[in-house]
This record gives sequence, structure tokens and C-alpha cells, in this order.
Amino acid sequence: MTIATCLLPLTWALTACKPSPTFHGIDLSLVSYASDFALQGSDGRPHRLADFRGKVVMVFFGFTQCPDVCPTALSRAAAVHQMLGEDAKDFQVLFVTIDPERDTAPVLAAYTAAFNPSFLGLYSDLEGTAAVAKEFKVYYGKVPTGSSYTMDHSTLSTVFDRQGKARLAIKHEMSAADVAEDVRQLLHA
Repeated sequence: MTIATCLLPLTWALTACKPSPTFHGIDLSLVSYASDFALQGSDGRPHRLADFRGKVVMVFFGFTQCPDVCPTALSRAAAVHQMLGEDAKDFQVLFVTIDPERDTAPVLAAYTAAFNPSFLGLYSDLEGTAAVAKEFKVYYGKVPTGSSYTMDHSTLSTVFDRQGKARLAIKHEMSAADVAEDVRQLLHA
């Protein structure tokens, strides 16, 4: 028996003991929801989560008339995109509207492009929006405000690994630097 043959089991054992990554976000590795969607893109094409395999994908549910949460989340995503440098080509941000009555394709396209031209807005009709929100465990509801309305909604972003598996929930209060570190770990996993 050679030394290499004797060391092989030790090498396998050490590989199996490789520590799991430590994330700043909430680890979703064991969840079975948020597995797919079928939505229309602001680019005029239909999209599924599987279309983005090979990239790390961040999905955020919101609406374009949101006064604070949505622009903050997308500004942070734009900062993350910039922090990733060359790796940004493998990072996709998807903004799913919960207000399809007002967020048309042109409105979504202009809104997402204002943060980063690579960001993509996604939408459906009211029933499709409810179905994808349920699949992603996203809360939202219409709140009357005089003669109009606003939307109340969840503030977490979901990050998917290159294989399309939900891996992280990003809390609204997380810094761009912490999110970029988490995304970089998934990009290089």
C-alpha cells in the first residue's frame, strides 16, 4: 500500500469536515419554498427562476410608488452590484411588483433601470401576483389612502445560489457590505 493510498481516506474525511459558510443574512438552505415563478419581464419576455441558473439571483417584492423600503432595498442592491466588481456579471437582481395595477412593463423598466440597467422588473396579473407571493411567503396588502392606495409588504430579499436554490433572506437593515460578502460567498461556492 502506498502513502498516497493511505492518505486518501484522510483527505476525504477532511473534505467532509469543510465548514459551512457563515452568512450575515438568514440561512434558507433547508427551506423548500420559493422554488420557481412564471412572470412577465419588463423586457417583454416571460421569465422563470430557471432562466437565471448559473447566476446568484436576488429577488425583492415591492412596488414602484413605495416611498422608502423599495428604493432603499434597490439602492443597496445597486451598491452590492458595484462592490462585486467583475463578479457582478454573475449577479442578477429581480424586482417583482406586488402592484400590477399601476406597475406596467414600461413603469417597471424605467424604475429598475434607475437603480441599475441590469436589474429586471417582473410582473403578473392580480392572481399570478398572489400565487407567486404565496410561493415565496411574501406578505402584501393594499392600504387605502384617501382617494388612492399604498401597499404594505414584506421587506426581505431572497437570494438564490447558482443552481436556483433559495439560500438567504436578506433583512432590510443589512448593510451593502454585508450583503456583498454573502453574495460573494455564493458566487464562489
